[in-house]
Amino acid sequence: MTSTVRTAHPPYLTRDRLVRWGVEANERLTSSTALILLVLLAIEGVTVLRVHSLLTLHVFVGMLLIPPVLVKISSTTWRFARYYLGSPEYRHKGPPPTALRVTGPFVVLLTVALFASGVALLFAPTSWRGSLLQLHQASFIAWFILMAGHVLGHIGDVVRFSTKDWTRRTRGLVSGSRVRRLVITLSLLAGLALALLTVSHVGLWTHGA
Repeated sequence: MTSTVRTAHPPYLTRDRLVRWGVEANERLTSSTALILLVLLAIEGVTVLRVHSLLTLHVFVGMLLIPPVLVKISSTTWRFARYYLGSPEYRHKGPPPTALRVTGPFVVLLTVALFASGVALLFAPTSWRGSLLQLHQASFIAWFILMAGHVLGHIGDVVRFSTKDWTRRTRGLVSGSRVRRLVITLSLLAGLALALLTVSHVGLWTHGA
């Protein structure tokens, strides 16, 4: 008489766990970056209220934001592409609510317009500044309206996933946490370098050079 010995697979090799890795890894990166952006954008929002007296800080934080914003756009674009290309794990996760799917591309486009016009204002010829300033202000208003809904729609995910790669108890449950932390850290360092390199142009801008 023979008996069949069943060997249990380690938890990290189960199909459900393997399927979850890609989706949750993306959610962790997106949510961690989103939390950092919320903090920096709150500071930037304060400078908007007194932009003339806080212009240097406004430019500094704006430049600091650019690399983390690019990380956020990349991670959300990755999820979008994987879902619509039929990736099983992303299909299983399901799409965001319809309103967020519809407004998402517009949020990205307005974000690009907002930051690109802001950077251009620092370096463009004086004769272009009136048009660029109008574009910057108009894109900010439209961006703020859409972003408010975007944040409200995703705040639950930010609360659930933003700190999981940064706490010892949960960071090892999904592979790649070290890489994700490194990506976020490097984006902040790149933003800091960019801010330090460009903030001196604020003085030139205010003097009409």
